[in-house]
Amino acid sequence: MKRKRTPASEATVRDIAVPEAIVEQARHAIEAERGKKPANCVVCGGECAPNSTEGLCWVCRRLKFSAWRDSDTQMSAQE
Repeated sequence: MKRKRTPASEATVRDIAVPEAIVEQARHAIEAERGKKPANCVVCGGECAPNSTEGLCWVCRRLKFSAWRDSDTQMSAQE
C-alpha cells in the first residue's frame, strides 16, 4: 500500500511572517526600478548596461575591455 504525500504544512508558511514595513519597502523599490528609464550609452546612444559606471552599453563596454587587452599585449611585445 502506497502512502500519500502530504503537502507542506500551511501553518509553517503562515508562522514565518515578514514585517509589513519590509514588504512595503520592497514594493516601492520594485516600482521605482520599473519606472526608471535606462540611461543612454555615451558612445552609440544605445541602452546602458545596468552595471556600467561609465555610461556604456554592453557592446561598447566589451569593445573597451578588448581594446585595453590588445594594447597591453602590444606594449609587452614592443619591450
